[in-house]
Formats: sequence, structure tokens, C-alpha cells
Amino acid sequence: MEAIINVFRDFFGSSGFAAFFSAPDAWKYAVMLAIACFLMYLAIVKKFEPLLLLPIAFGMLLTNLPGAGLFNEAIFADGHVHWSMLASNGGLIDYLYLGVKLGIYPSLIFLGVGAMTDFGPLIANPKSLLLGAAAQLGIFAAFIGARLIFNFDQGVAASIGIIGGADGPTAIFVTSRLAPEKLGSIAIAAYSYMALVPVIQPPFMKLLTTKKERSIVMTQLRPVSKTERIVFPIIVTIAVALLVPSAAALVGMLMLGNLIKECGVTDRLSKTAQNELCNIVTIFLGVSVGATATATSFLQWETLGILVMGICAFIAGTIGGLLLAKLMNLISGGKINPLIGSAGVSAVPMAARVSQVVGQKENPGNFLLMHAMGPNVAGVIGSAIAAGVFLAMFG
Repeated sequence: MEAIINVFRDFFGSSGFAAFFSAPDAWKYAVMLAIACFLMYLAIVKKFEPLLLLPIAFGMLLTNLPGAGLFNEAIFADGHVHWSMLASNGGLIDYLYLGVKLGIYPSLIFLGVGAMTDFGPLIANPKSLLLGAAAQLGIFAAFIGARLIFNFDQGVAASIGIIGGADGPTAIFVTSRLAPEKLGSIAIAAYSYMALVPVIQPPFMKLLTTKKERSIVMTQLRPVSKTERIVFPIIVTIAVALLVPSAAALVGMLMLGNLIKECGVTDRLSKTAQNELCNIVTIFLGVSVGATATATSFLQWETLGILVMGICAFIAGTIGGLLLAKLMNLISGGKINPLIGSAGVSAVPMAARVSQVVGQKENPGNFLLMHAMGPNVAGVIGSAIAAGVFLAMFG
């Protein structure tokens, strides 16, 4: 009988329950599990960016189960991969996280995004590039604010600033290099605010534009030739890689995906990049990023600062695009609807749809979607270039 009791005692002693209740900060694990469940609720019930928020939340759940050993922060301490520890003590998510740490997953996501993106509106209206650039104001404004207000170091401040680009993979790409210890917090902030685009943007769009401006009907875009569609990604890749070499990985994969789509001779590759590849990488990326949100790294006052500056970055980006669009409207003699400027953040295609919805409320006959898609896809390029600038400065 005593032997049986000892067996059960040993079994319980090796279980996660024993590790949970014996941990000095057991309450932190409980809080993190509650946060993970709340994020899953937002993803499933409220449909907040479910494709990535759900894997992120589940990764957070897994990493905060004591004793599971799926993710070990010590292996990636000090911003380096300790290969000897990985070989002897690595868990499942430790190996998956290498795709984030080495910059593989974000680049592959950009390959899929490129294969799903139509750059036609941007090619037809090159001025959209300016609106996409203006919307990156939020990135640099948040960087300055994070440094001055919260006294974050330059790596963390740059990572927070990238949230203003409303581009999750870019935020993950930069943070994994400049502030890996904050990856979970920044990724959750980035995808949460991206999901809230239809809530965050309209009040500022209405505040900064008049009813007359919101009612402006824009002329139809010109047709874009197949040659232009093929040449565009090649030229952009060369130009960006020469200007900001550190952005070449993201922009290069984005443009490769688009070239595969537009050239017309690689349909199988295009479909794979858009579907199977992108879906598989999304799962691995989400789970491994969520696993970095451990109790010790996430439950800090700095996390609140990240959330505050993240939404400020997003709002500043929206305002930057709107103000430049208003100026362009003034210069053009009233031919540009300023609402398309808010689509300069790279939440594709949600930000463009918000411009369409707000514009149609003022003028039911107004169709701004294709005009807004120009700044929208320009924002993807702009955020990648901004990421390259930060990596060149602080990487």
C-alpha cells in the first residue's frame, strides 16, 4: 500500500499542478492563463484578427503551463540563440521560434501577402506612395514618444513605433531583432489594434475632414497594363534594396510574391504562396510569438506603456495620412477625397474598406475602395522601409 502511495506521490510531484502550486509567483501564471483565454475569446467570438490572434493566444497558454517545458526563455537570453542549450533542453516551441528569431516567418508571410496583393491602384496613381509614406508618421512619432515619455531604450522604442504601421509581420520582424524580450507584448498590441481599425480610425477621419471633403467623388483610375504590373515589383525591389538594404528581406519577398502572381506563368506557385504556405507559416508564427509572452516578461508596467504608445502610433499614422491627403486635395483643386489618406496604414485591406464605408455614409454614390487601396498597399512598402531604417540605425 505504501508503495502505491509513493507512486501517486511521485506522479503528483512531477505534474504541472505541483509546479503550479509550489511556484512563488503562481498568481502570475493564473493571470497569464486568464489573459490567454480572453484573447482566444476575442479571436473566436469577436473575430479580432483570428488567423493570428488565436495561435498567439494559444502559444501564450502553452508557455504559461508550468512544467510543460515547451518554451525556455534561457535558450534565447541576451538576444542570442544558445545552441548547446537548445540541443540538450529544447522544447517544441523553442524549435518553432527559430523561424521568428532568424527572420524566416515574417519574410514568408510577406511572400504570401505579395501574392495576394494587387498593386494596380498604386501603379495607376503613383501619388499614393506619398500617402503611404505620410502614414508612417505614427512610427517615428511613437518612437520619439516611447523614448521621451516612458524612457524605453532605442530598440524597444523602435519596435513600439512599428506598431504604427499596422503591419503585424513587420512589427514581429523588427522586435525579434531589437527587443526580443518584448515580442509577445508588441505582437499582441499590433494585432489587437489592427483588428480595431474600424473603431479607431472613423472618429479621427470625421474630426479632421469636412462633410464636403468626405463627399468628394474621385475619377476612375486608368487601366494598368500587364507589363507595368510585371516591371513594378522588380523596380521596387532594386530601388528599396539599394536605398535601405536592411529592408530587402521584407520588400524582396513581398515583391517576389507579387511577381509570381502577376507574371502569369507561375499560377501553382502563386496559389501555394497565397494559401498553403501562408497558412502554415501563420500557425507557426502565431504560436511561437505567443509563447514569448511568459509571466515574467509580460506582467510588467512596461507592457502598459507599450499598449499606450502602440495606439498612439496607430492614431498618429492615421492623422499623418489624412493631413497629407487634405493638402493634396487643396493642391489638386478639390479632386482628392482626404479619406483615402487614412488607408496609408498597412492594414490591408481593412483600412481601405473603412475609407469606403465612411465615404459612402456621406455620399452613397461614392466609391473610394480602389482609390484607397493605392495608399493602403503603399503603406505595406512604407512600413517595411521604416523597419529597415530602424534596423540599420539600431540593429
